Amino acid sequence: MSKSNPKETRIWPKGYVPSKEMTSYDNRNNLLTTLLTSKIPEKNVNTDLFYVMSTRRSTRKFSSRQVEQWKIDKILAAADTAPTAGNFQGFEIFYVKDPKVKEKLVEAANNQPYVNTPVVLVFCMNPDRVKLNFTPEILAKFSIQDATLAAAYSQLVASALGLSSIWIGMIDEEKIKVTIGTKLRPSSLLCIGYPELKRGPKSRRKLKDLIHVV
Repeated sequence: MSKSNPKETRIWPKGYVPSKEMTSYDNRNNLLTTLLTSKIPEKNVNTDLFYVMSTRRSTRKFSSRQVEQWKIDKILAAADTAPTAGNFQGFEIFYVKDPKVKEKLVEAANNQPYVNTPVVLVFCMNPDRVKLNFTPEILAKFSIQDATLAAAYSQLVASALGLSSIWIGMIDEEKIKVTIGTKLRPSSLLCIGYPELKRGPKSRRKLKDLIHVV
């Protein structure tokens, strides 16, 4: 059994390079472990999952402050850890950096201006990755579930890192495809940045109306 080449270098997607301390890892699992367990440079990061979930709010007014690369690394790594059907990861993520592409995404998302944020992620379905013996309809269902879970994981991590986000589901799928140059069906946009104003928790419906015991 041959050993892996210790001098092997990681090939990153064009336009994306993780923060400097991450570039020496050539193994995906090692990279994920490093990203998720590395020392966090800031003190105001919350690791209490239940607090993060209960205080997360959608934001429609973002500041122009850029998001640090190490935070983007963690957001993307979190998406990669989300549960998927058969562990096949039937989704792809398009990390949009081009300002002109962001402007076109605004048009493709019902002209919602807050789509143009410092970090824009487009989550797309890729049922061809799901190598399970089911009908195309079932594979498509698995794929959209995979993409949705990945986006949710990214959104929670963004909140834990002191960022805000908004999930965009009202989109023109065909326009999105043309804009980002893919044939994959988009499921949602996740727009992330620093909020102009941090919003507090919002009450939800009563548990008796939400949960049904059978």
